[in-house]
Amino acid sequence: MKLGIIGLPGAGKTTIFNALTRGDAPTGRSMGGRFDVLTAVVDVPDERVDRLSALFSPRKTTYAQVTYTDVAGLQKGVGESGGLAGPLLNHLAGLDGFVHVVRAFEDKLLPHPDGSVESLRDLQALDTELLLNDLVIVEGKLERLAEGLQKGALKNRAEAQAEQALFQRLHTALSDEIPLRDLELEAAEEKALRGYGLLTLKPVLVVFNIGDDQDEVEVDYPHAHSAVVSLRGRLEAELAQLPPDEVALFMEEYGVSELGLNRVIRLSYDLLGLLSFYTVGEDEVRAWRGRRDATAVEAAAAIHSDLARGFIRAEVIGVEELLALGGMAGARAAGRLRLEGKQYRVQDGEIVHVKFNV
Repeated sequence: MKLGIIGLPGAGKTTIFNALTRGDAPTGRSMGGRFDVLTAVVDVPDERVDRLSALFSPRKTTYAQVTYTDVAGLQKGVGESGGLAGPLLNHLAGLDGFVHVVRAFEDKLLPHPDGSVESLRDLQALDTELLLNDLVIVEGKLERLAEGLQKGALKNRAEAQAEQALFQRLHTALSDEIPLRDLELEAAEEKALRGYGLLTLKPVLVVFNIGDDQDEVEVDYPHAHSAVVSLRGRLEAELAQLPPDEVALFMEEYGVSELGLNRVIRLSYDLLGLLSFYTVGEDEVRAWRGRRDATAVEAAAAIHSDLARGFIRAEVIGVEELLALGGMAGARAAGRLRLEGKQYRVQDGEIVHVKFNV
């Protein structure tokens, strides 16, 4: 999972990046609209992995991972003249979703570039830039389709007309300032659009970066595949630098119930429709990431292509039940391991042991 941290200059993107990655990248740097990116890979906190590892004492414990990129180069007006620049657009198009950081904190030492802190204005401003970028792409595609149909240069006229109708729907939505993730698209339509770099199709977690003593921001953001959360960015970044044994004390002192890293990852999994499943044994306890409603054979493919190719069946049990039974031997003795076929829908928190023959 690869998430891009975006936002207008001065929003505190790098502060949030540090909070989510336990990094110490310098903040307050202005790139003057130039494309630049910081990248970090972090383990997904998962207490189920911790408990399974304590039970099995494996030689190796592996958590799922998420890649965060702190993306500079987005600012007001960047999408008005022909869309985003190539390297920036290519990077954004390759992400699974966005963490959109919006400034909500006051800081006299760091004045807002527009002279005042207005979170909704900034949120709408960057949303507009992404909409304009997509509009340029969609209009270009419609022009090419119209020209091809007029000249009879397209091999399959019926397919071209269907594609034209789809892109006209996109154009209508974007012209009405509706992000494309609000549209109800068929799976085939979503697949057909993957190569176009349409940014408003991507899930978005809006993070209001608030001050240490500030209340959470409450705002109506009624878009599909979107969520809103408030984080005390500076405080979270400081907590991320503390030794684990000190974190709980400071969280209690500042009334922080859940670390920003945990909160953002949990919300991101929900937005992207992801779940966690596990493999266990003396060699390794490992968390895997899969999409919700994934079949057992798709889960097997996530582990290794050979498991999917030679899939026979899967032994499945929930983590909590396995822990209560003391391990795989206890689960087998109690007859609690379920045998499931290729089309079984894996559930979050299940252990999946694949039987296969290649």
